[in-house]
Amino acid sequence: MAAQQGLPLRCPVTLRSEAEQAAFAALAPDAAIVAAYGLILPKTIVAAPRLCCLNVHASLLPRWRGAAPIQRALLAGDQETGITIMKMEEGLDTGPIVLQETVPIAPDATSAGLSAELAILGGRLMLAALDELAEGQLVAIPQPEEGVTYAPKIARQEGRLDWREPSPDLERRVRAFDPWPGAFFEIAGERIRVLAAVDLPGPAGGIPGTVLDDRLTVACGEGVLRLLRLQRPGRAVLDAPAFLRGFPIPPGTRLPCPATS
Repeated sequence: MAAQQGLPLRCPVTLRSEAEQAAFAALAPDAAIVAAYGLILPKTIVAAPRLCCLNVHASLLPRWRGAAPIQRALLAGDQETGITIMKMEEGLDTGPIVLQETVPIAPDATSAGLSAELAILGGRLMLAALDELAEGQLVAIPQPEEGVTYAPKIARQEGRLDWREPSPDLERRVRAFDPWPGAFFEIAGERIRVLAAVDLPGPAGGIPGTVLDDRLTVACGEGVLRLLRLQRPGRAVLDAPAFLRGFPIPPGTRLPCPATS
């Protein structure tokens, strides 16, 4: 959008160079806003704005500091998340809290849907924080020392479904990794992506990874997981019945579990 509006736009590979730091300081900003920025901000960058540097973070800090707060909240089965506006400092998401608002996590929430919801809220709260900053009424409260958790970056291989896990954990993995990196299993030399699934209670009734019926219900370490929407590489996303017509996975098939280290 900045490029479309003809605004100056810089995309530095690093902020550690003196040239980039000098270019930023030359803007003489009153304030700076950071949102899902992939680079560490050196102390000179954080200190450059006249008033402060504000960060919008998609969690209820101090829970889920780090790169992937939305995915980690879904994986953990959290019932709520939210947006935190904080003043930045050198630590990883350790700055004092300016504004915070809670959002319930729906049972069927995905990373994509929750990200979109939190983006709207984050924009609204940041505007409110800037208004308070301009009026000299911004109050920052140090984060509590208790309740700190970390949300490390998502690795692509985390999307692999391990049927030895409980079915609720696997169902959360499917939702947390939509759209990236995507939950998947491998069979017949193909990586099959799972875009929707539902966990069902009760004993698995089979070795983990065993397909139990013609509806793609798979035995797990606890419970069973019914796969609802799937995708072969380079193909369209299909509901399970249509998928099985073109790629049969009959009852009794053993879907592989990842090798343990």
